[in-house]
Parts: sequence; structure tokens; C-alpha cells
Amino acid sequence: MTQAFAALYLASLLMQLGSTLLMTYLALRLTAGGVAEFWGGALMAANALGMVVGGKVGQVLIGRVGHIRTYVACSGIICAAVLTHAFSEALPLWLLLRFVVGMAMMCQLMVVESWLNDCAQSDQRGKVLGIYMVAAYVGMMLGQLALSIDGNLGLHALLGVVIAFALSQVPVALTRSTHPAILSAEPVDLRLFLQRVPQSLITVLISGMINGSFYGLSSIYASRQGLSTVEVGQFMALAIAAGLLAQLPLGWLSDRLPRTSLIRGVAALLILACLPLAFYQGASFGVLLLFSACIGFLQFCLYPLGVALANDNMEPRLRVSLAGLLLATFGVGACIGPLLAGALMEHFGSASLYYFFAACSGLLVLAVSQKRVTGEFLQADAPLQHQATPVGLACATLAAAVEPAQSGEASQAEAPLSVIEPPA
Repeated sequence: MTQAFAALYLASLLMQLGSTLLMTYLALRLTAGGVAEFWGGALMAANALGMVVGGKVGQVLIGRVGHIRTYVACSGIICAAVLTHAFSEALPLWLLLRFVVGMAMMCQLMVVESWLNDCAQSDQRGKVLGIYMVAAYVGMMLGQLALSIDGNLGLHALLGVVIAFALSQVPVALTRSTHPAILSAEPVDLRLFLQRVPQSLITVLISGMINGSFYGLSSIYASRQGLSTVEVGQFMALAIAAGLLAQLPLGWLSDRLPRTSLIRGVAALLILACLPLAFYQGASFGVLLLFSACIGFLQFCLYPLGVALANDNMEPRLRVSLAGLLLATFGVGACIGPLLAGALMEHFGSASLYYFFAACSGLLVLAVSQKRVTGEFLQADAPLQHQATPVGLACATLAAAVEPAQSGEASQAEAPLSVIEPPA
């Protein structure tokens, strides 16, 4: 069983390395070509839309051909799509390719996460998925740092992406682990969730808008500040590392303070962290790194708090469906945010990205309040562990939402165990 976990952790690390390297590489290529920032946001929105659609496509593929075949087939599609970028710089083609890569990668993530959920025993699932998220975040950081391989943004970066995705097939294809069972997802009652957890849905939506814009446009902002390709990678990697580090104190605080108060507090601090980059241009590399870390630390806290608040007010039997709805909400935000932020950057300059972050955070401060928490649906058995912000768009509750580890009441009772414990 340990070997199966190791194989899936390695596959996840390589996938995220390739994905984030491609994401930042394309954004910098657009910047170097003088293309408007709106197209950078559009590429991220296309990727997010592909991942949302991929949730359904993956369910069908896994049901028909199984986990390993689905994973390997999607990896081949990604490799072909990545190399196709080298044949043409036509933006409509790049949008299509980003959609295809996002859809195929979501299928891969569904394979990995459903496998981990199935392999892990109920008393170890939090630890198993926590290590998985650490592996994913490490892959994302390495992907940003891998920009130093080809600072001139040539073909080598694309080849690096292909190598990462090709190698990610090896541990999955060679594993001897038993395949997880394939089960159907539960229906989502949208009206019930809108009534029960509106503040959670707003928090998750805005978190998606901020994080989608971060992945798609922060590298463009950094490049506009005069950073080299290598420095842009470091700027992005530090924000991701800070976001991972934030999960440690966040879990401790969230167990002791009201979730809504924490959401408002984090949002208010995020406004303060963003405004200096919005107002002041030409900051030194060290100052940019400092604020990048502060912003990353805070922005990756919003999604976990939104999920925790939602689980506080939802019965165990509904939490599997809730997980799927929260992911879909995050995905919608990740589609909308980059388009809005990209348009602002195009018309008002690259610093508008952080005005956008501040505005989104300000909306949270206004929309979320402890006074609106009635306690009518508060659950005594609400899980205390915290879900990390989705990697790309997938997260460790996705597998539970699409393929519960067990059927019937057993899977419903174990659903809370699919959330992430803060890494030790």
C-alpha cells in the first residue's frame, strides 16, 4: 500500500511541475510578444473551463476503460497538445489547447485522487491526502523554478513540460495496486446549498477568482516590473510556498475562532498586502518577493475557510455533494476572475491585478459576517481538518465527490475524512 501511495505522490508532483511550468511559460510568451494581458487571462479561463468540463469527462472515461488507461491516454493527449504550441502562435489555437490540457489534466487528477481515497484506510485518509497536497504544491513550486532551464522562452521549456507529463505515466502504469472501485456521484441540490451556506459559496467563488487570476496573470505582472524569466519563477514559487505554509497556523486558528471572522480578517489583511503593489511601481526584487509571499500566504487561506464553514452547517450525508458544488463554484470563479483581471490590466496597467485582488477581498469583507450565521444548521460532528486550496482546480475532496470510497451510508459517514489535515 505504501508503494501505491509513493507512486501516486510522484505522479502528482510531476503533473503539477509540468502544468505550472506550461502555465507561466505561456503567460511570459504572450508578454514577450506584446500581446494584451486580456489574452493571458483568457488562457487561464480556458484552462479552468476545461477542468470543470473534465470532471464529467473523467467520470465517463474511468467508468468505461478504468483508471490506468484513462490516466495514460490523457497524458498522451496533454503531451501532444503541449507540443502543438510550437507549431503556431495563433491565440484561438492556444485557447483550444489550454481547454484540452485542462480537461485531460482534470481526468488525471480524478484518477490519482480517487485512487488515494480508495487505498487509504479511514483512520489514515487525512494524513495520506495531506501528503498528496504537499507533493502537489512542491511540484507547482518546482514548475515555477524550472523556468530557469530556458530563460529565453524557447522550445526547451515546452520539452520540459512534455518530459514531466510523460514521466508521470511511469509510476501509475507500473503500480501493482488494486484499482479503486467505480461508483456514481450523488446529485447536487443547489437550492438547499444556496439556503444553507451562501457565505461559503461566496468565499469559494471569490477564492477561485483570485487564485485563477494569480496563476494566469501574476507572472505577467512580474514581467512588467522588469523581472527576468528566472526571477518571475522565483516570484511565483515563493507565493505558492507561502500558501502551503499558511495551512499550518490556519488549521489551529480555525478550530478556535469563528470561521466568518477569520474570512473577514484574512480578506482585510489581503487588501492591505495588495495595495502597495497596486500603488507603487518599480519596487525592488526583494520587496516584490516579500509582498508575493504575504499575498500568497493569505490568498490560499480563503478556500479552506470557506469549505470549513460549509461543512459546519451540512449533515454528513450531504457533504459529498457539497464537495462537488464547492469545486464547481471555485471553477466558475477561476473562469471569471482571469477574464476580468486581464481586461483591467489591459486598460489600466499591470498593477490593476492587485487592485482587482483588493476589490475581491473587499467584497468578501462586506458579504461575510458572523451576524449572518444563525447556528440553525450547525453540526456537532463537523470535521476539524482543513481542505487545501485546489491545485489547478482539483483537490482532495474531488474524488469523494465523484467516486465515494464506499457506497451507501458508509461513504457518507466517511466523507468528512476526505478533507486535508494541515501537514505535520
